[in-house]
Amino acid sequence: MSHTIPKREEINEAYTWDLGGLFPSSRDWEESLKEFTGQIKEIESFKGSLGDSAEHLARVLETLIQHEKLGERLGSYAYLRTSEDGGSDEHQARFARFMRAATESDSAMSYFRPEILALPDTVMEGFLQDPGVAEYRVMLVKMLRFKPHTLGEKEERLLSMQSEANQTASKSFKALTDVDLDFGEIETEEGPKPLTQSTFSAFLMDPDRNLREKAYRQFYGHYQAHENTLAALYSGSVHLDIYRAKVRNYPSSRAAALFPDKVDEEVYDNLIAVIHENLPVLHRYYSLRSKKLGIDTLRHWDVYVPLTPKIRVRHSYEEAVETIIPALAPLGDEYCDTLKQGLLGRWVDRYENKGKRSGAFSAGSYHGEPYILMNYKDDVFRDVFTLAHEGGHSMHSWYSVRNNPFQHYDYTIFEAEVASTFNEQLLGKYLIDRAESEEMKSYLVGKQIDEIVATIFRQTMFAEFEHLVHKMGEEGTPLTLESLRSTYRRLMEEYFGSEMKLEEVSDLEGLRIPHFYRAFYVYKYATGLSAAIALADRVLSGGDREREDYLSFLKSGGSRYPLESLQLAGVDMSSPDPVRNAMKRFEGLVDKLGELQ
Repeated sequence: MSHTIPKREEINEAYTWDLGGLFPSSRDWEESLKEFTGQIKEIESFKGSLGDSAEHLARVLETLIQHEKLGERLGSYAYLRTSEDGGSDEHQARFARFMRAATESDSAMSYFRPEILALPDTVMEGFLQDPGVAEYRVMLVKMLRFKPHTLGEKEERLLSMQSEANQTASKSFKALTDVDLDFGEIETEEGPKPLTQSTFSAFLMDPDRNLREKAYRQFYGHYQAHENTLAALYSGSVHLDIYRAKVRNYPSSRAAALFPDKVDEEVYDNLIAVIHENLPVLHRYYSLRSKKLGIDTLRHWDVYVPLTPKIRVRHSYEEAVETIIPALAPLGDEYCDTLKQGLLGRWVDRYENKGKRSGAFSAGSYHGEPYILMNYKDDVFRDVFTLAHEGGHSMHSWYSVRNNPFQHYDYTIFEAEVASTFNEQLLGKYLIDRAESEEMKSYLVGKQIDEIVATIFRQTMFAEFEHLVHKMGEEGTPLTLESLRSTYRRLMEEYFGSEMKLEEVSDLEGLRIPHFYRAFYVYKYATGLSAAIALADRVLSGGDREREDYLSFLKSGGSRYPLESLQLAGVDMSSPDPVRNAMKRFEGLVDKLGELQ
């Protein structure tokens, strides 16, 4: 019997999100869009006046903040409507009209930052001490950090005019890999199935080893046919990063990328160093994986297939919530009651429908609820963890909105990855402690191992590759197909160890990672999970103080820099200790997996 995906209008309204907290109706959205565009002339009129007085600056800031608040509401509503049904002409048109208005608004406000940064230090110091400007102090102080890296008005205008051209490498990579490359089909017992970017990972988790190998070779065969183009695109992206850093007077492209979060490069180096110290444990895991799979030599297509048979358990959406909430009990009644009401209320768009965006996300904003998109399936156990993960993001937003003004409520990705994976840690421990069979316990332990391998080890390998390649470019070493592939291959050999037999095409993986076109970003996944593991241990083994420390982190929003807000929670990410703690957890899980049948 075939599974029919329902149309949007066929979904029970109770199972969809209620966007009334943003706008009661699409007509209200239309009226607000007119209001938003009508404010643009007033915003332009402030140009050249920001240094007049502290009182005037405060008035300007209040006007700009109100304008941005309205813009966020408009954008959130339009984006969520498009996400729930991207095939709707009405939703697409609404989002397009918002983007036009937002672009016009951004252009009108483009004078603000350069004008603020051009004010004499003595003038700004006086403004910052004025009580009328106090509520904007965090925003302004963070902005002023960029003064040494901001150029004159003409130079800044020239750089901004390059922005569209600067997207060429990234856009070309996406067009080639997502659209132009046709990977063909794979013959399976159920008939031919398409091999695509999204189905490739599913093929690599198939129990049939021959099928995995066939999909792997066919997939990378197509990349090999375009390897020179891929190398040229990535090389161009790296050189653009280097150019931007030099123009703005940063010591390196990595320093430029870490500057906005106020993260010292030592944090990045500590992560890589600690992971290298623990590669023997990773190699032991791969050896154990070979043994459990019953194969003599591990190949690259063997590292993602689950070690236990598929767990056949079903959780209705309501049962998933009833599993998640007790697991999060250490966070207290307010956290759990609020999340439960949200998950069972209408924060969540629960089920798949035609035209709905795939995957899952949390989309918190200053108005409305911290909405969650799911494509929940009762028979996919992973969806229970996904719901807990997105719930972590949403509660982060819930606390942040209630404890910060709009101008600094939004937190960084560095912090966001902690709040979400923290919930998964609590859920994983809760389920392992209550597992009713060795099979379930083995599955859960294996899942936690795979999460650490994917999020800490793998992302650190990516981060190390980015650093090495950018350093090569900065030192004048040509970034050729050979130099890129050989650099990535050396890292694969180090991380996978002698247990793995690499294929000739294996190092082409380094040319297919989309995150590399947003340089020095992936390390945040590794640090985020490391921090989450440390904080989960601290909360589970502690009491009221440890719980309140963690909640203080959620409440801090964007009022502090990431390392400062995590310090509130009780973890020092400037030290290598949290990563070492995560590695101890990994070693313990590998030991436990070895003991289980």
